Amino acid sequence: MRLVLVTFTLALVVGYLFRGRVSSLGNLKVRWAPLAFIGLALQFAPLPGQAWPMAMLYVSFVLLFAFAIVNLGVAGFPLILVGVVLNFTVIAANNGMPVTRQALVASGQTSTLTYLIEHGGAKHHLAGPGEHLLFLGDVIAVRPIQQAVSVGDIFTYGGVFLLIAAGMRRRDDGVTDPDVEAQHVAG
Repeated sequence: MRLVLVTFTLALVVGYLFRGRVSSLGNLKVRWAPLAFIGLALQFAPLPGQAWPMAMLYVSFVLLFAFAIVNLGVAGFPLILVGVVLNFTVIAANNGMPVTRQALVASGQTSTLTYLIEHGGAKHHLAGPGEHLLFLGDVIAVRPIQQAVSVGDIFTYGGVFLLIAAGMRRRDDGVTDPDVEAQHVAG
């Protein structure tokens, strides 16, 4: 969650530095947005056991994949799509996201390490010797925000950063929407 807040904050700062406005984000032509909200909600749904949480995680990735595909023409979405595919790949290969002990310790998440050792996890699990594609798992420690992230997370959040920062841009004449610009020129 901290990475989301940091990403949004930095994107807003960069957007403002390039003379953007938050109000310009309303002009983004993002389609099928409810899929993203449902997909993300499914990833955080508190369900008991192992089977239901994993099933909901897989469904969430299908929804996020579809959302990213239909928006590929929007700034940031190609990176978001790569991130979704990378995260899904490692999760599908390991029946959950493997997290390395080293990344948890280096990022200052010893309480998370203790929890995973004692209880395991339905969506995340402590990486063991039989993991596949471990380099795509949560193996990157980000100490300032105390989070272990994956390569897929970096692509996804990079895409979100680009989406927000680019979406805030505006032209010198104040026109932000190409359709409005076309009407302005024709009018």
